[in-house]
Amino acid sequence: MKPYKFLPHTADVRIEAYGKSLEEAFINSAYATTDVVTDHSKVAAVVEKEFTAKGENQESLLYDFLEQFLILIDADGFLLHEIKSLEISGNKLSVKCVGDSYSEKYSVHTHVKAITYQEMSIVEEDGKFVIKFIVDI
Repeated sequence: MKPYKFLPHTADVRIEAYGKSLEEAFINSAYATTDVVTDHSKVAAVVEKEFTAKGENQESLLYDFLEQFLILIDADGFLLHEIKSLEISGNKLSVKCVGDSYSEKYSVHTHVKAITYQEMSIVEEDGKFVIKFIVDI
């Protein structure tokens, strides 16, 4: 199964991410969001980060989770390479990931301004989780 795809959108980037579990779909959402900025598979695994996210429901949990990556990019210059672990418990999650500090060795395509709730959905269908959301660029 392909982990995510970019869908047409007039001004921003619309993402559809998949997973056999909710955790896998969240992870693939983070990779897709990072790949709007740069190719996460080309980022070195140098720096380890850990964080938690919380929400009132799955959508707000997804929003906070993805927003944490934008904060890491903006505050620390951190680019994601890989999520080592992600555990969801109710409306909270914890993440361990690795990446590298932003530098000229990485090709940056654009900057993600924000995660949005616009057209955000999380559904389980045919034995897989499908997450859709739009990032503001």
